[in-house]
Amino acid sequence: MKAAPVLRALRDTGFRQSLVHTGQHYDANMSDVFFRELDIPQPDVNLGVGSGSHAQQTALIMTGFEAVALERKPDLVIVYGDVNSTVAAALVCAKLQIAVAHVEAGLRSNDRTMPEEINRLVTDQLSNLLFTPSQDGDENLRREGIPAERIHLVGNVMIDTLVHLLPRALENGQKKLSRRYALVTLHRPSNVDDSERLRRILDSMLAFSKDLEIVFPVHPRTRQRIADFSISTDGLHLCDPLSYLDFLALQARADLVLTDSGGIQEETTFLGIPCLTLRANTERPVTVEIGTNILIGDDMARLHTEITNILEGRAKNGAIPPLWDGHASERIAHILKNQF
Repeated sequence: MKAAPVLRALRDTGFRQSLVHTGQHYDANMSDVFFRELDIPQPDVNLGVGSGSHAQQTALIMTGFEAVALERKPDLVIVYGDVNSTVAAALVCAKLQIAVAHVEAGLRSNDRTMPEEINRLVTDQLSNLLFTPSQDGDENLRREGIPAERIHLVGNVMIDTLVHLLPRALENGQKKLSRRYALVTLHRPSNVDDSERLRRILDSMLAFSKDLEIVFPVHPRTRQRIADFSISTDGLHLCDPLSYLDFLALQARADLVLTDSGGIQEETTFLGIPCLTLRANTERPVTVEIGTNILIGDDMARLHTEITNILEGRAKNGAIPPLWDGHASERIAHILKNQF
């Protein structure tokens, strides 16, 4: 979702590109379908890394990507977001003296227990060009000593994809349900690996099942934990992970979204959908300060209050942050054209 608009913008600007899929996300419902729906060309290279511990996955990506970088000798490598693939490719490039551009740079939760926070910190220190989605990203990078000339506020490429595909999603994707509904996503270990916490979250959702349909596309990790902990989900509408278009259509029409995902905090802010985030912190504070997002943490009483507020017409009002306009990838392409 982040790479698709940048690939298009660079193609239109005349760059020659090679697309490397590390295989970190390998499930057909969470990888292949995205290539089709986002009009991403088939990867030039698929490293096929698959699952594993953070160390195993990062090491396998580094080993595989180093061979690709040595063979293709790129002038620039673009990395996205905060996954293990991001930091692995940045480390390889830093040691091979290949320039790195980080798309979605500067985001900070200030919580180093999150693996993604470590990936963000390391990648930004190694990158030559840092493309930030919001002003707080610039401030974080300057505070960490990144030279100002490396930092470029371009806006949010996730929103580029949303703007591009929202009409198609609403036309062809999942239709609005016959009753009010909440859309739920859960996948973070802090929420799904603790049996009591996961049970409390699901029980809190069940408390509203008479007033709301609870639509829950279940991440494979989460489904396994529900089974491991023998948690009853009667009264919840569980389904397999959805394609981007189907999920976007459901999200755009939802009465509220409950999530622990970073990207969904951004999408709901753009769409104006109330978002309750089951985390104590966020690397996207602009969605709280400007947008529709509210941090719930593990306070189920607060969750109950905020859902009640939404159902009774007292949802938080939000606005769209600056430069979340569908043109971030074009700004990235313009900057790269002037530098390479």
